[in-house]
Amino acid sequence: MTGFSDSAQAMSLVAFSTVATITLLLCVMTGPDRDDLDEFYTGYSSLSPMRNGLAIAGDYISAATVLGTGGVIALYGYDGVVLALSTALSLMLLMFLLAEPLRNAGRFTMGDALARRMPGRGVRMAACVVTIAALLPLMLVQLAGTGQLLAFILGFSGDSLKTGCIIGLGAMMISYAAIGGMKGTALIQIMKIVMLLGSGAVVAVLIMNRFDWDPGALFDTAAEQSGVGSAFLQSGLEFAGSPHPRLDMISAQLAVVLGGACLPHVTMRMYTASSARQVRRSMSWAVSSVVLFVLVITVVGFGATALIGRAVIAQEDPQGNTAYLLASRAAFGADASTAETLLFTTVTTALFLTLLASVAGMILACANSLAHDVFAARVHEMSERREMMLARMSALAVGVPAIVLATLVQHRSLQPLVTLSFCLGASAIAPALVYSLFWRRYTRTGLLCTLIGGSLVVVLLMPGTNLVSGSPFSAFPEADFNWFPFTTTGLVSIPAGFLFGWLGTLASGRRKSEEQRRQYEAVEGWILAGAVRKGG
Repeated sequence: MTGFSDSAQAMSLVAFSTVATITLLLCVMTGPDRDDLDEFYTGYSSLSPMRNGLAIAGDYISAATVLGTGGVIALYGYDGVVLALSTALSLMLLMFLLAEPLRNAGRFTMGDALARRMPGRGVRMAACVVTIAALLPLMLVQLAGTGQLLAFILGFSGDSLKTGCIIGLGAMMISYAAIGGMKGTALIQIMKIVMLLGSGAVVAVLIMNRFDWDPGALFDTAAEQSGVGSAFLQSGLEFAGSPHPRLDMISAQLAVVLGGACLPHVTMRMYTASSARQVRRSMSWAVSSVVLFVLVITVVGFGATALIGRAVIAQEDPQGNTAYLLASRAAFGADASTAETLLFTTVTTALFLTLLASVAGMILACANSLAHDVFAARVHEMSERREMMLARMSALAVGVPAIVLATLVQHRSLQPLVTLSFCLGASAIAPALVYSLFWRRYTRTGLLCTLIGGSLVVVLLMPGTNLVSGSPFSAFPEADFNWFPFTTTGLVSIPAGFLFGWLGTLASGRRKSEEQRRQYEAVEGWILAGAVRKGG
């Protein structure tokens, strides 16, 4: 039982159907009407800075971020706020360090940006593999969460219905990516972020009104209702069971800050800006939207604990993923049935749209990389029509396995998959981008060592964390092969990713390094200042 009224559930179901229909029609109407790669991959860079910025924020704030971060705040207080702030800091890092050089160096995919200095099939294939490896776990989380979320909202518990939701919505998300391309998915992201922030702001206002607009009263009540007292408002509660809680927290924050904004479905939005000035303005809108999201999710998370209690939230979901919905329901109180129904419908529709948009963006990023970096790179002078067909078929090739895997993992804890994606972004993609865009002597061998070595370290260490086994909340609670003393791999894998790149460059020899230095100096103006926009 969800505790939500029948009218709220019925209205939510109608709203879901309406939103799904409208968004699919938007993709059909705004998608490419001819075989034009620039239109499919970048939407002709036609989005204004505000719309592009909202689309970037929409890609960045996934359903896992909304539900997961809200849950961590509701269950662990201060540590959850630090996590939310880390998500905003990650996008700021992208804005100030990587956004403009990425836009200048790339054309359609991350492989374009990396191959600007070091062309070759090996670099593009490695970029594609890492792109899929980093985004596939997040896709599984979103798809598996679809069944769980709809089951919670609509009050059903059958596994077959959950699986049916995953398959049906997964097919729709593939259609978004294949039909709408960059512009179609951007419009869905814009709808998502506007609805998410709008409905969340209303819930936050109602919660603050319940506490007479006194943040201190909200925090104190949340601490009382948490069952742990003042520890709820202090650092360390989330990692209290870790043998090295401080280091564990640092490791987790590093993974979020360095990995979140470097994931390929976020960086691909940099290529849709028409100029360096446009990308800066777009990122300003994106960062502003994410900062507003952090404020909203902080109030809603603390409000959930203050109004409902930490024990009730944990009972509904040990990871706290339902805290956002429970806080939305509690914001009006027990007597406002009509208002509750309207608010509940708005919030659940925003979350539903968040799930649809998040997976569509990730499928599009993987499909673009597979078509452009692997298939098109193998055939010289491939026609645009054929590459467009390959990109759409690639969306199917990526989406179908994701749907199948999501149905298999839906009954497991999904937190290891989220962590795996962020750690891959921080340990392989972030070092590769930083070195490629700013280090003059960086070589092709160094780049491959960064991508492959950083990814391997994450993949080898991740099974040893307590997210996979050794705790009641792990993916395999019945087993215990937990040997790595941290929750995330970041403290080891991030330095390893940078180290592999440095060692690979040294192993290339001085002659190769000098060649790369000269080649970098030839394109340095294009990459750092946007002096020339060169095709990929």
